Amino acid sequence: MSAPAKFLFDVDFAAGADRKQAVTSAAHAVKLAEAETSAHRRGYAEAQADAKVEYDRRIADAMERIAANLAEANNALKAIETRLECEAVEVAVAVARKLSPALIAREPFAEISALASECFRELVAAPHIAVRVNDTLYAVAREKLEDIVRAKSFPGRLVVLAEPDIAVGDCRIEWADGGINRDVAAAEAVIDAAVAGYIGARRNLAETRHEENRE
Repeated sequence: MSAPAKFLFDVDFAAGADRKQAVTSAAHAVKLAEAETSAHRRGYAEAQADAKVEYDRRIADAMERIAANLAEANNALKAIETRLECEAVEVAVAVARKLSPALIAREPFAEISALASECFRELVAAPHIAVRVNDTLYAVAREKLEDIVRAKSFPGRLVVLAEPDIAVGDCRIEWADGGINRDVAAAEAVIDAAVAGYIGARRNLAETRHEENRE
């Protein structure tokens, strides 16, 4: 017959419960720490993402401002280039207009001689050629034109006529079925009109671009 079980009144059953509770508390603390760490990491990652978004936005804004400034600077440079170009053309024309009378006064027959030489070379079949010049140049013109006729072996007859209404340096060369004029005043008027049209068009274009950029 088996011996009866002893009452284990000296065993502390609560000790096991305390150890179980202690293990559960430690595990909870670990879980809590892990959760806090995970939350911290998520918060840091979100903060980093937000910071990058803000950084990218600022970079984009800065690039837009730079692009706008570059476009404005480019337009300003084009406007300056157009202004300088127009001024350069005006200065060139003004200088040419100022030098032309001085050159004509120094060599009044130079351009007449060049034009007459070309005509004598091309019009070898013409029976005669008449050259009209300012009356103050008549003597010089006749002598030099005769020299050109001999040099070009022009077979026709040369006629030199004095015309007081023709400006010094100008001339009219006529032959049987045609003629040609050297008229400095008329040429200057054509040049002035062409220059004015060109400069006006360039300045209008610059103003149009400026208005478009303002819009």
